[in-house]
Amino acid sequence: MTPFSARRVLRNRLARALILIFIIWTSIELHLIQRQICEAENNAVRHHPQKRERIYIASINWNNELVLRSHWNKALLRLVSQLGPDNVFVSIYESGSYDNTKGALRELDWELERLRVPRNITLSYVTHEDEIAAPARGKGWIEAPGGKTQLRRIPYLARIRNLGLLPLHDLARKGIVFDKVLFLNDVVFTQPSDVFELLNTNSGEYGAACSLDFSKPPHYYDTFALRDSKGNEAIMQTWPYFGSAVSRHAIKHMAPVPVTSCWNGMGMDHSFLYVIGFNFYLVAMPAKPFLASPPLRFRGIPDSLATLHLEGSECCLIHVDNPLSVEKGVYLNPLVRVGYNGPAYAAVHPMMNWLSTWGILQGLWVNRFHRLYDTSWLKVEGIRKRVDGWRRLDSKNHEDGHICIINEMQVLHRYGWIHV
Repeated sequence: MTPFSARRVLRNRLARALILIFIIWTSIELHLIQRQICEAENNAVRHHPQKRERIYIASINWNNELVLRSHWNKALLRLVSQLGPDNVFVSIYESGSYDNTKGALRELDWELERLRVPRNITLSYVTHEDEIAAPARGKGWIEAPGGKTQLRRIPYLARIRNLGLLPLHDLARKGIVFDKVLFLNDVVFTQPSDVFELLNTNSGEYGAACSLDFSKPPHYYDTFALRDSKGNEAIMQTWPYFGSAVSRHAIKHMAPVPVTSCWNGMGMDHSFLYVIGFNFYLVAMPAKPFLASPPLRFRGIPDSLATLHLEGSECCLIHVDNPLSVEKGVYLNPLVRVGYNGPAYAAVHPMMNWLSTWGILQGLWVNRFHRLYDTSWLKVEGIRKRVDGWRRLDSKNHEDGHICIINEMQVLHRYGWIHV
């Protein structure tokens, strides 16, 4: 055998050995992940919360009649029945819907009355059109391209969310306090066990705990508020989602995923008009910060910063402002998966594992590719330069929520909101 032939045989053997090692390694990894998913699902809380806590349930609604009548009202009634009417308070704020959301909520009100559930349901007749037509004064208005002054979407949403928390303070003044605030919006969840599992995230110790939400599985729905343990956006919308090693390791084990922000509400894409309701989410937070002095509140970034074509989710900024985020951590719970319609919910709750073998294999290697060729730092650097320039303009200009800021300008529209 010539030296050339010997080298060729050696290279072939080395190639075959590497291929064999790759197959064995990948098979073991797939097996371990599938086993961890199965074990985690089997050990999930299925019937009752592990700790008896008082829960303040807060919800805002807009044009949600369909999901309220098909899933949400029934699921909420089952939930409060299992938690116990004496252990809950339901606060619902409806804001000028164009459909018959008010009718669906009146029906819910009757059922809650029958169960003797303490509640406050506010039905507002102030529509988006009314909000936009109001005189442009105070915070939350911005001069958009073209010179027109328009109402910013995020400060508006923050104001509505804060209205839903007002009864929490009224009750506290009467000596009625709660352990957790459950932000429960127009997601499809069919069993109270979804909520029990969320409340038990990290054995109940957290600054916030969020579900995973889906519109078109296997793609998760949120990209606006979700940030991994390093404060970065997810690098892909399918499992395992994250670039951070800490967040990625947890999701592989179906353990509570350490993140810096999560809400799992409305996803962001490049559409120009959003006509669906508010955000779709299931989030639990301790009640104490909302009753502190000063109290924790939803907010937007300053108008002067937003004029630089920047925006930040109020559902991300709330974690930045929450002192318990650092003290206790923020977690995404992959065992709690919700959808904004029935088929989406069913797709992530199959009889067997919710992740297929191919989905896991593809996700692992697509994630590695994204991490290897990640260019998101270019986008982050561009935003950072704008924020730094804004800070230099005035010594009073300050914003802690830099991880939340994206390169967008969002304003309210009669039928939802638009990019400008």
